[in-house]
Amino acid sequence: MKNNFLVMVMVLMFIVASCGNTNRKAASNNGDENTTKTENNMTTSTKTIQLTRADFLKKVANLEANPDQWIYLGDKPCIIDFYADWCGPCKMIAPILEELANEYEDEIYIYKVDTEAEQQLAAEFGIRSIPSLLFVPMGEAPQMAQGALPKDAFKQAIEEVLLKKN
Repeated sequence: MKNNFLVMVMVLMFIVASCGNTNRKAASNNGDENTTKTENNMTTSTKTIQLTRADFLKKVANLEANPDQWIYLGDKPCIIDFYADWCGPCKMIAPILEELANEYEDEIYIYKVDTEAEQQLAAEFGIRSIPSLLFVPMGEAPQMAQGALPKDAFKQAIEEVLLKKN
């Protein structure tokens, strides 16, 4: 079941990344990490959490103390979005991740790591293409996915991989 899901996710990522979509709302970060401006200039509160490497070591996994073993430090599952501001597919999924952060506010965290600002952290995870998304369930090894996913694929991954509601 998990293998079929991962294959489906990879196919969807390829299709979405190949097609592009200019009608999606694009996130804009003007120094205020708590607001998102949409196409019609409405401002909404954000629920995604920007991470530096130092934050990552405290909130997600201390890679320095446990370099050979994954020990998740969070109290609920998370998604970590490795992105860059110049990346089109990253901009495409940003509003989807905001929506999901609001929908699953009490169940998961959605973190964002700017690969331009946090090059060491990106290198530690072998990030070579963006967006790259790390799905981190409780008590299990994380799973990496690459490329832009549609909202329904994110929801399926959240339900099946992170929350185990299959």
